[in-house]
Amino acid sequence: MKRLILVCGPTGAGKTSYSVSLSKEIDAVRFSIDPWMQTLFSKDMTELDYSWMIERVNRCYEQIWEVSQQILSLNGNVILDLGFTTKDQRAVFVERAQELGINAEVHYLDAPTDIRRKRVEKRNIEKDPSVYSFDVDDMMFDFMEPRFEIPDAEELKYGCTVSA
Repeated sequence: MKRLILVCGPTGAGKTSYSVSLSKEIDAVRFSIDPWMQTLFSKDMTELDYSWMIERVNRCYEQIWEVSQQILSLNGNVILDLGFTTKDQRAVFVERAQELGINAEVHYLDAPTDIRRKRVEKRNIEKDPSVYSFDVDDMMFDFMEPRFEIPDAEELKYGCTVSA
């Protein structure tokens, strides 16, 4: 049975590490938003402007979904490590999956703020290419922190919460 998994969690929760591991476990194609944004738009970003950034994230989402549909139509598994900061962002992909007859699974990764901040600091230093796309400084971490919306029970109906 084909699976579509939406991985979400605040900055530093371990979304990419979790997605890499899970993709190997269930033979899934994994899409992560960070390398897309880094490759396509980082050189154009002159300041931390949420509306500028989210507009480009949404462009990436559209292209990623086009490819994901093809994979799912071939009975493949897809993991979307796209940040999914808001409930509305997740709902778009849940609805698209339902149109294909698939119950999207939301996997919510949770970890305390101090642990997440330490992970980000370590990632910035080590620059491991399997999880690192760009430095997340304190300003960016603090900027994104209040924007993450925790999934509710309805969103997690087919998914799970992972203490990372």
